[in-house]
Amino acid sequence: MSHAEHQDAPAITDEELRTLDAHWRAANYLAAGQIYLMSNPLLTEPLKPEHIKPRLLGHWGTSPGLNLVYTHLNRVIKKRELDALCVWGPGHGGPSILANSWLEGSYSETYPDVSRDAAGMARLFRQFSFPGGVPSHVAPETPGSIHEGGELGYSLSHAYGAAFDTPGLLVACVIGDGEAETGPLAASWHSNKFLDPVHDGAVLPVLHLNGYKIANPTVLSRLPEAELDALLRGYGHKPIHVTGDDPLQVHRAMAAAMDDALDRITLMQRTAREDGVSERVHWPMIVLRTPKGWTGPAEVDGEPVEGTWRAHQVPLAGVRENPEHLRQLEAWLRSYKPQELFGPDGCPTADVLACVPDGTKRLGSTPHANGGLLVRDLPIAPLDEFAVPVDKPGSTLHEPTRVLGDLLAQVVKSTGGRRDFRVVGPDETASNRLQAVFEVSGKAWQAQHLPVDEHLDRHGRVMEILSEHTCQGWLEGYTLTGRHGLFSCYEAFVHIVDSMVNQHIKWLRTSRELHWRAPVASLNYLLTSHVWRQDHNGFSHQDPGFVDHVLNKSPEVVRVYLPPDANTLLSVADHVLRSRDYVNVVVAGKQPCFDWLSMDQARAHCARGAGIWDWAGTADGDRDPDVVLACAGDVPTQEVLAASGLLRRHLPGLAVRVVNVVDMTRLLPREEHPHGMSDFEYDGLFTTDKPVIFAYHGYPWLVHRLAYRRAGHRNLHVRGYKEMGTTTTPFDMVVRNDMDRYRLVMDVVDRVPGLGVRAAALRQKMADARSRHAVWIREHGTDLPEVADWTWNP
Repeated sequence: MSHAEHQDAPAITDEELRTLDAHWRAANYLAAGQIYLMSNPLLTEPLKPEHIKPRLLGHWGTSPGLNLVYTHLNRVIKKRELDALCVWGPGHGGPSILANSWLEGSYSETYPDVSRDAAGMARLFRQFSFPGGVPSHVAPETPGSIHEGGELGYSLSHAYGAAFDTPGLLVACVIGDGEAETGPLAASWHSNKFLDPVHDGAVLPVLHLNGYKIANPTVLSRLPEAELDALLRGYGHKPIHVTGDDPLQVHRAMAAAMDDALDRITLMQRTAREDGVSERVHWPMIVLRTPKGWTGPAEVDGEPVEGTWRAHQVPLAGVRENPEHLRQLEAWLRSYKPQELFGPDGCPTADVLACVPDGTKRLGSTPHANGGLLVRDLPIAPLDEFAVPVDKPGSTLHEPTRVLGDLLAQVVKSTGGRRDFRVVGPDETASNRLQAVFEVSGKAWQAQHLPVDEHLDRHGRVMEILSEHTCQGWLEGYTLTGRHGLFSCYEAFVHIVDSMVNQHIKWLRTSRELHWRAPVASLNYLLTSHVWRQDHNGFSHQDPGFVDHVLNKSPEVVRVYLPPDANTLLSVADHVLRSRDYVNVVVAGKQPCFDWLSMDQARAHCARGAGIWDWAGTADGDRDPDVVLACAGDVPTQEVLAASGLLRRHLPGLAVRVVNVVDMTRLLPREEHPHGMSDFEYDGLFTTDKPVIFAYHGYPWLVHRLAYRRAGHRNLHVRGYKEMGTTTTPFDMVVRNDMDRYRLVMDVVDRVPGLGVRAAALRQKMADARSRHAVWIREHGTDLPEVADWTWNP
């Protein structure tokens, strides 16, 4: 049986019911056809084994429910003239979304060779999960999509990200009951406490309960309805339940539920926007319970299929070899009455298309799902307005992220009218020294306000929730629909979204290969509170490995920057905020840091990505260096310059070159990354035969991996973090990991030919300094004065 709350909602007419059912049956037929058929798409002849694909791939179980939602969204979009977008959460729902976009014509407009006729239907069927074709899940290739269905858990946060700052948009989100068991999805229910009914669009979650995952029941589907209802109301929603297995009854209930939900949304938005009502909104949602594999085979080989986990993928697996399976498949496909749904030419009939909206109102044609069509350049003021003065290197200190905060505040302020820039992070905006943004925008918050609270704002564009997954999902949805943003996070805990960024990188890479997808704003990370200055929080907060994870991914898409001071951070930030179709990772400290470069010098250095700091070394243009001291990262840079100063003092005849790397991908060969250096450039910078002592912010083996093909790799010696952490002093962190200035000098003595004997006393002096350090910190709890009070003084 079917039911919906508020039965006084407008009922659909019998004629509407007939055409809605025709559209739904057509979508079901096309979804099943994609899984099975390689030819004979309209069943103009009896089904034969040669009509069947040799490898049956795809997921039928979720398809009928998705088709139902798509059909009924079509109805309300057309009836109410809505601008709408839908995020399809169930993992492998590709057959349904492809079927519906083909029916509405958006697929054929995007891919003219897949025409809306019999020949195009044949191509639609053949290409699905076929070599050279399209994936089995919703993907960048799918018109109308902003969500990669290959990994579960992110649909609802993507939907909210799409809704932020688009007040005229309805974002529907279908959540599978398997997906609903994931941690990211469970956290993202709380996104409704951040949705501003005045400036944001609406999100309509549709929790689709078909009962099963691959081989197990789903948790939410086994809850009694009253218990599930209480859970969802506790999340802040007002659920509308639709349950049934009789198609016509379910159609009536679903239409009433959609009308009820949209009437509520319209009322709540109007009271907030026109009447100034500011109480927190409890948004509607729909709970849809239908059988898994609905309308498919009820039983196969004596085992129940429809309504069970057996319907999850391919209900009839032996169609080519088993005549009974072939007979069942033909009966199943013909049960949809394709001759009533498609003309002799394969075109959908007028009944099938009666509910379909026109033009960009179609879900497969909305520009919100192709955000590069909507994105605008950010208004970023000249960097000189924020730059710190640097008369000479190392004479002043600033907190780089605090300086960046002023730039971000300007961007937030300058986009105040157009509202297309947001800063997200897990409760760390102020901790990461970006609090200047609070001077121009508060933190988005629709829940209770207390007098002690600071910076909470119902209309704010800074977003904090202690779920890195939700932050990531919001920003992905926001950028993919045409806006800009920055995700700031403690370096050690950004790993929580490793899998999410992997999916986003794959999305961007695939999108770049599709001529119709316009470039979107990059997804930008600011990683701070980093490994070298988590001395107070200890070992659990010390992990620089996100860079390694990202640099394993598609080189066309990923960029990693380690600016060594405030002005270089400004230059890098300006670049990444203007960029398109990248995932940019910027690692920068929030603690006081020496200012090394003026703004002009910083621009030039960042444009190079890696370069020689002549003023920091002793090798001049007439003499080759005896050793190269290289560095990447703010703390490694300081230790290299301190080591260079020690060498200048104790070995004045040694020719030392200092090289700083901002863009880590510059270390790669040019043929492996667009930013990579040619061998000629690399050899000129690092030499082919001189020792290179490289102090690196993260795990040292990454530098070896990036440079392993270089001629001078055998001379490369890298110091970095090697999992030696604890609660200790800042300098003890670098000592523990052998990246301190004294160890770097010892490395020079050990590796420059002839110094081993001649500079043995210096090496001993450096080892003694490390020993003095160990004694000092245990007695005083602070770093050696010669370290704590060190300044650059060549």
